[in-house]
Amino acid sequence: MDMGLSGRTAVVTGASRGIGLAVVKALIGEGMRVVAAARTITPELKETGAVPVTADLSTAAGPGAVIDRALSELGEIDLLVNNVGGGDASDEAFGFLSLSDEQWRQLYDLNFLSAVRATRAAVPSLIRRHGTVINISSTSAHTPSGGPVHYATAKAALTALSKALAEEFGPQGVRVTTVSPGATRTSLWEDPGRYGAALAAAHGVDLDAFLAGLPSGTGMTTGRFVEPEEVASLVTWLASPHAASVTGADFLIDGGAVKTV
Repeated sequence: MDMGLSGRTAVVTGASRGIGLAVVKALIGEGMRVVAAARTITPELKETGAVPVTADLSTAAGPGAVIDRALSELGEIDLLVNNVGGGDASDEAFGFLSLSDEQWRQLYDLNFLSAVRATRAAVPSLIRRHGTVINISSTSAHTPSGGPVHYATAKAALTALSKALAEEFGPQGVRVTTVSPGATRTSLWEDPGRYGAALAAAHGVDLDAFLAGLPSGTGMTTGRFVEPEEVASLVTWLASPHAASVTGADFLIDGGAVKTV
């Protein structure tokens, strides 16, 4: 299916790996011009043909600087994908009582306020172009007991933000949607020293064994991780004219893990 995106422009945050990198590749494959922002520009991102922009999106100035660079490179913005998020190491804590104010602030800066700041900077251009915002949230927003509480609540705030923005800017031609992946095959789960490894250690099993049982253990009826390319395909469709009447909606792509209506 031709997505009708050729010649349009996009900004993708958190673009160096995982879902962000897959989204960049998918959009470029549809003929879009893409500014791709990340703290570290990986060789894989350079190879996509996107315009790479180094930025710390967790800072107050970082997202706005990315949008400014995108406007200078692209002229106008048709699509903003707020993908940056997550946390590092073991998220440093698993329980509410072990989280400091600084840990809360860091997670909210990265997972929520980065999208607030990038969207605020991009909205004037998006209005002119009747553009689209797609926020990458998480199933943790629906089942907050399934992840670190500061991460889950930040993603819930992001999902709520999408609803509010869709209502406010829809009359001006801007669509806003949310994509909420379940456990996705990324370095967050697979790399030693990151969240998956910390969870495995907390359960007293090695990482490979933990990952093998995770999909079924979390209720994913498909029995496997979501692939980043699957998320990217959904993002591409939502960005396209085929989804012209879709706004304010939250799309789960979770292998059936969330059981509620």
